[in-house]
Amino acid sequence: MKRIISLIIVLAISIPPVFADKYLGKLGGSKYDRESTSNEYGKYGSKYSPDSINNPYGKYGSEYSNTSPNNPYATNAPKVIERDGQVYLYGKD
Repeated sequence: MKRIISLIIVLAISIPPVFADKYLGKLGGSKYDRESTSNEYGKYGSKYSPDSINNPYGKYGSEYSNTSPNNPYATNAPKVIERDGQVYLYGKD
């Protein structure tokens, strides 16, 4: 039996001297999970939602936004946080 690990995307926006986190949904979750980036009708998966990494015109989905995982040059892209707390930069090894 395969064990599925839900990953959470969190965007750390630095606003000196305060740091704010923005929850951007579960990465690779079920297409029926309302918090999944795979749910095209959910808040975090819709291509129309301002909080979705799938919105090509949104702050978190645009290929030109500094806060988007879809921009290979973004310096403030979302982070993937596993349940054990390990952090990865989204789209980076």
